[in-house]
Amino acid sequence: MQLVRRFRIPALFCAVSVLVCELISHPFAEMGISDDGPYVSMVHTLATTGHILYTGWAAPMLVWQLIFAAAFVKLFGFSYSVVRMSTILNACVMAFVLQRILVRVGISERNATLGTLALVLSPLYLVLSATFLTDITGLFAIVICLYGCLRALQSATDRGAIAWLVFAVITNAIFGTSRQIAWLGILVMLPSTLWLLRSRRQVVIAGVAATLAGVLFIVVCLQWLKHQPYSIPEHLIPTVFPFANPIGEIAHTIGEFVHTFLDVPFLLLPLFALFLPQIRKSRSRVQIMIAAISLIYLLFAIHLKPSHPDFLLEPTAGARGGWVGIHSIHEGTDLLGEPPIFLPTVMQILITIISIGGLLGLLASFARSRASEISTPVSPYPRVSWKQLAILLAPYTTAYTLLLIPRATNLLFDRYMLAPLVILVLCLVRYYQDTISPRIPVAGVLLVAIMAGFGVVHTHNTFAFYRARVTLAAEVHSAGIPDTSVDNGWEHNFDVELQHSDHINFPTIVVPAHAYVLTPPPPPNTCKVFWYDYTPHIHALYGVSFDPNSCYGPASFAPAHYSRWLARTPGTLYVVRYTPLSNP
Repeated sequence: MQLVRRFRIPALFCAVSVLVCELISHPFAEMGISDDGPYVSMVHTLATTGHILYTGWAAPMLVWQLIFAAAFVKLFGFSYSVVRMSTILNACVMAFVLQRILVRVGISERNATLGTLALVLSPLYLVLSATFLTDITGLFAIVICLYGCLRALQSATDRGAIAWLVFAVITNAIFGTSRQIAWLGILVMLPSTLWLLRSRRQVVIAGVAATLAGVLFIVVCLQWLKHQPYSIPEHLIPTVFPFANPIGEIAHTIGEFVHTFLDVPFLLLPLFALFLPQIRKSRSRVQIMIAAISLIYLLFAIHLKPSHPDFLLEPTAGARGGWVGIHSIHEGTDLLGEPPIFLPTVMQILITIISIGGLLGLLASFARSRASEISTPVSPYPRVSWKQLAILLAPYTTAYTLLLIPRATNLLFDRYMLAPLVILVLCLVRYYQDTISPRIPVAGVLLVAIMAGFGVVHTHNTFAFYRARVTLAAEVHSAGIPDTSVDNGWEHNFDVELQHSDHINFPTIVVPAHAYVLTPPPPPNTCKVFWYDYTPHIHALYGVSFDPNSCYGPASFAPAHYSRWLARTPGTLYVVRYTPLSNP
């Protein structure tokens, strides 16, 4: 045990598990995936010229993420996969740190390891770790800050507490340059920590000074970003909410939060499922209430079926732009036709019952007359009370949720839940250990393994799908057709646009002035390209589709098949014509 503790074997196991699962899933595809294509282009520019040049797409600052990935390019050469390897390494290190955080808050090594694996081997975490999006690197800034705050709280000396507070400020400031919302560590989590340390005067004075220095760093960075050509301005708190129909907008916003809330039990299914037995153990009055809630949910789903047919199976439905859904690929590709369903209805129903049942079981455990008297594992670290955890984590979670409201007026993607999932894992495992059982049962281990398997399959299927699109693009290009004549989905279109322009034609670009050019509508009798106005160099004569009969029917190119692990048939993509056959 001394050897295990000295070398942090459980934490290393979590980190290595992420790496092994990623390698098994074969996450390689030489094209942009979701938003990361323009970011990868920025890495290439930085590695080649030494300058950070924005491309007119999305709003993350990206600085630390770009520098880290550029180092990989310098070492191994440029490719999309090399750039994304930097995110995988980041994800592995974060798995290590997250396990140590759970141990630090009083969770046993075994339970902390299982809780960490429930998150880092989930399909959402694994697939995002294999991209160059900012979700993993932004979350890393928060996780490192939380670790520093916990170490400061548990330091026996003022000098140690001050050192860890400074560590938290510096790391959050630097790593937060990848995704600005990560600076909530400095803006919210650090002040919460200082409140808990308010009885230690020297620590508070030094902590306040460090936090103010961090705030100054944030202000300078935001001012720098504001003047960068082709960066996308995004205010921390929007000054205007464009509610043309206030009631409808509010209803839509609430619906987005409900949708996202119902996704959470599925994303952490191994942990929520642990609470299913609590329904049977609860009092009859509680069981009646749970039955009533379930009936209301069923009736509500039936009522909404015409407008929201997937509400009953909400945890697995996946919204446009979602990363985990019934098709086992990124849901935001916007190709023509419907992708094949990966999760059949029976599996959707089973997952929904377990997910929602686990949530109800958790609520039932809250309603018990008193917590079970169990012996909690002895921790080698000073115990962090529930009150301290609430003061440390609740303000951050509240601030993060409030900042999601502007996003919810449009779409809330499941990837936005990564940061709250970290907090939830900590609370769920600690609560289970404190009130139900000091040891997560073998069933929890089995569920973690099952979800890890699903995560590997989901990541593999997603990248296989993108590799098929690369294959089709190469096939059409080899026939002498320029890439600008093919609509291969907005992600590939962005890659092509940046080969012919220095930026995406995004309407909210401020610097330089008038950078956005109004794109004329496509010619009549031509299939419309999604976000065609963002990529004015794309004049599609052909497109990629799940359905060979889309638009004006199949073109004379062989379809591309892509592997779908655990599915009966492979997926297939077709090249279709975007103009009538009589057109040249």
